[in-house]
Amino acid sequence: MSHIYRTHTCGELRLSDVGTTVRLSGWVQRVRRLGGMVFVTLRDRYGITQLTARADRDPDMFNQLNALKREFVIRAEGVVIERESKNPELPTGDIEVMVERLDVLNPSKLPPFLIEDQTDGGEAQRLRYRYLDLRRPVLQRHFIFRHRALQTARRYLSDAGFLEIETPFLVRSTPEGARDFVVPSRLQKGKFYALPQSPQLFKQLLMVAGYDKYFQIVKCFRDEDFRADRQPEFTQIDCELSFVTPEDIYHIFSGMVKTLFSELLDYDLGEIPLIPYDEAIRRYGIDKPDLRFGLELQTLPPPENVRSFPPLSDFSPEREALVGIVLPDGARLSRKQIDGLGAIVKEAPHGLWGAAWIKWEQDGTLRSSVKKFFDASAQQALMEAAGGKPGDLLVFSGGPTPRIYEAMGAVRLAAISLLELKPEKDFAAAWVVDFPLFEWDEENERYVYSHHPFVMPAKGDFSPDDDLLALKGQCYDFVLNGHELASGSIRIHQRLLQEKVFEVLGMSRSEYEEKFRFLLEALEYGAPPHGGIAFGFDRLVALMVDTPSIRNVIAFPKNNAGQDLMLEAPAAIAPEQLDELGLCLKEEEPQP
Repeated sequence: MSHIYRTHTCGELRLSDVGTTVRLSGWVQRVRRLGGMVFVTLRDRYGITQLTARADRDPDMFNQLNALKREFVIRAEGVVIERESKNPELPTGDIEVMVERLDVLNPSKLPPFLIEDQTDGGEAQRLRYRYLDLRRPVLQRHFIFRHRALQTARRYLSDAGFLEIETPFLVRSTPEGARDFVVPSRLQKGKFYALPQSPQLFKQLLMVAGYDKYFQIVKCFRDEDFRADRQPEFTQIDCELSFVTPEDIYHIFSGMVKTLFSELLDYDLGEIPLIPYDEAIRRYGIDKPDLRFGLELQTLPPPENVRSFPPLSDFSPEREALVGIVLPDGARLSRKQIDGLGAIVKEAPHGLWGAAWIKWEQDGTLRSSVKKFFDASAQQALMEAAGGKPGDLLVFSGGPTPRIYEAMGAVRLAAISLLELKPEKDFAAAWVVDFPLFEWDEENERYVYSHHPFVMPAKGDFSPDDDLLALKGQCYDFVLNGHELASGSIRIHQRLLQEKVFEVLGMSRSEYEEKFRFLLEALEYGAPPHGGIAFGFDRLVALMVDTPSIRNVIAFPKNNAGQDLMLEAPAAIAPEQLDELGLCLKEEEPQP
């Protein structure tokens, strides 16, 4: 490689290079003048090196360095010397370069915000000038890590016999679940492609075709509401295998995640437990529990006079539960803080009556919001049943299952934040398994799928006369630190069973044949038993680098309104383009 611009990067030089003549190129991060000396911090993606010049030795070079501005692109040549004032926080902090020649390769306008880890730019401004934001060392470290994670996953899967196969981006719209992004066809006017929400059907077809281990690091598209961990376009590690059981999936992909953490973070995830869905709801109130904290929900034995407490006057042990959570050292919380936890139970989507509480003071006395209804012995029994001890607070509520568990799960998450609990470990993973096959949509009064309509029932088949809400599917989620990172299942590989699922979901024969004819036909041509999984790669990287938003690990993300502030997209298109596509825009109705 030519050394016209640099012989070394800005993160490379050490004490062993003292006395060497070097050439560096990069961006000026900062210029400092100290008496008769000037110091320039030069940055590239590899690191930072300090440049210097002395007015008494080389006044011309002193003036040239002193005239530099932030983000100028320069080439500097000089001799490596040992620094008098070392910086132990920099790998290059023992040396500096005494500059003998300087070339300004391109000056820069003053950037609208500091190009440093701690910047003064707001998110909207940084997205508007994303190419400048991406210069910040913290983001460069994120993208170097992302690259390494991609290569590690690709190598692991390739070594395990997977084939990397690309699938199409222009597909047929099957609006189930999240909304599709649609693409009008110029040649087939009035018809539309869709951008894929996942390669689900194609990877199943690859199994029918005999490619028994497939993977793809693929862009997917969903037109859904935005949050810190969602984007309209995102990256998945998408995988499918033939002749596998769920246990095979757990083994292979636990190995992949462990390899990523071991090689990139030198972290041992340890054994990754399997937690049945029903157990996860009962213990944590959520199907993606954060296992870094204990703080499990407790199903409490109701006091004998439980119905004397007005909110529980109709309490039925057959369909309801009394659920509590012990907050360690929670007796120090104020009444306002405790009432805030109870308010969570009342809020949507839970909508229950609220929560009661019992404080076990350090001196052994009990204080409670329910002392009028439950005497001291009943309060003590509830505290002991929940595993409380002096200094603790018990928050509890009762209501229909599973809603009461979900409500108290939300209290658990709020309490972790309120108490500022320290996690017991940096990372905690689990497989949540045995999800329901179907759920009931009360609003539309119909069955919907829990994961997707291609999940194999746990017992391999079912009868429409079965209790459909009690059926389990061979599906599984991989969760880490309270986030769902991956979801998958064993798929249905027989046409008649797949049609039966479509019919339970309320689809007519004509409807499912129109949407899925190609899949149903493929299942009649020797489709093998198969299953797979897809990891949200952006979310995985964000957790591994400990950043709160996946926007920080996506090079050019959208904001929380789905806009690209740099490109000013989405944008209107010219009338000529609309004509060519055979489209016209509907006039917005005037607001009343």
